[in-house]
Amino acid sequence: MTIPTAETLFSLAGVEEHRQDRTRRIGTVLGNRIEASAEYDEALTYAVAHHLLEGAEHAARNQDAESLAWYRQSEAADFHDLTTDTEVGRCLIVQPERAELLQSPLSETAYYLLRPDSARASDATLELVTRAIASATSHGFGPLLKQHSRVICLLDKRKLDETLHSWSLTRLPGTVFTDYTEHPEVLARDLIHEAAHNCLNNALAARQIKLPADVTFFSPWRGTPRPVFGFLHACWAFALTTLYAQKAQLSAGAQAADFFAAYFSRQHGQLMAASDSLTVALPFLADHEIRERIGVAVSTAVAAASVRA
Repeated sequence: MTIPTAETLFSLAGVEEHRQDRTRRIGTVLGNRIEASAEYDEALTYAVAHHLLEGAEHAARNQDAESLAWYRQSEAADFHDLTTDTEVGRCLIVQPERAELLQSPLSETAYYLLRPDSARASDATLELVTRAIASATSHGFGPLLKQHSRVICLLDKRKLDETLHSWSLTRLPGTVFTDYTEHPEVLARDLIHEAAHNCLNNALAARQIKLPADVTFFSPWRGTPRPVFGFLHACWAFALTTLYAQKAQLSAGAQAADFFAAYFSRQHGQLMAASDSLTVALPFLADHEIRERIGVAVSTAVAAASVRA
């Protein structure tokens, strides 16, 4: 099964202009000229700009004048020591301690904001991330990560048989929070999953799409009804990781290959269970291009089992 091209799934007119406009607006709010450059491209600058905005707001709420000044004066280039070159461009990679994570009205889950004492990830971790991105790129997901996974916060290292947690926040687009294992392919899966959420959020924002909060569909992943927004997000993200898993199990080591075979089987079944509801849910999306991308991703992932190696 051929994964749909990046042009089919990950490119949408208006999204880049939306990011550029949003970055300019953040710069205006902070009183700082935040601009992309050859080394710090638009996607990385966009992600960092949101850290600066949220950091400034957090500092202001806490009446921390020194931190507020730092967030208002910083730009993407100031974080050079935290970045590393990957196949999708420069990525900013950190390994915050759990005690450094924040809890606030910004998110139901803990999160991390870049700050003056943010430290570069270890060399071993940077190598792991670089290999993970290379794996994702080799299987067709490079354009997705290039645009939507450029600030990576690695949390707890776990074993393959342990639960891996990952998440992203609408107010920190382009940032991924995730646990990880020693297997780069597994990290690639989670980068793809959270980048998918960031991608859809950006598309909805760029096209100014609103979804009804009082319409729900049963989610096989949660085992409970979810609003159409969450249901469509799940279908989109799990479809992409299912397609990646189909490919990754052929190129990963033995342990990771077994992991992906089981993951593919489970996600394929859940996507099939969601397919009928998806047919009803998609028309609530008042944008045929976004509808088409979600539909193509899910139908391709569901069809993948018929030609599974």
